[in-house]
Amino acid sequence: MKIALSINVASSLWRGLPGARALARETIAAAVAEIPLAPEGEGEVSLRLADDAKLRALNLRWRGVDRPTNVLSFPSAPGRLAQSVSLGDIALAYETLAREADELGAPLADHYRHLVAHGFLHLIGYDHETDEEAERMEALEARIMTRLGAADPYAREAAEA
Repeated sequence: MKIALSINVASSLWRGLPGARALARETIAAAVAEIPLAPEGEGEVSLRLADDAKLRALNLRWRGVDRPTNVLSFPSAPGRLAQSVSLGDIALAYETLAREADELGAPLADHYRHLVAHGFLHLIGYDHETDEEAERMEALEARIMTRLGAADPYAREAAEA
């Protein structure tokens, strides 16, 4: 499957992550390569690189949660990978992402890639509402990060526990 990725940088804070566009494109390509039985065809994804204020507003409007969050995904057709379809939108908040990377002791670029992959997987129907879903999604995220030459984000969390 080929993914057309449109990227909108809505906050100048993203200057703090040079190459964010290229990193996102590489991450989506790695995710597609790791998807079991990815279909042929094309899909479109919109990525918005925003700030905490924007993600807080989106989080409140769509989830009823009045606080910023790191990533939100808005699937167009949940769980559907079809020929030439808009898969949906992903929005990321720079401040939250940077703070989390610092708290985790992870490189900012790696945490960003992880959240881009996480958001993309939500667009194509993956979720983590149950333990089984979470294990499946986390294993796929770990494989994507390995493909990108980055550390497994869940190995770090397990070591801290």
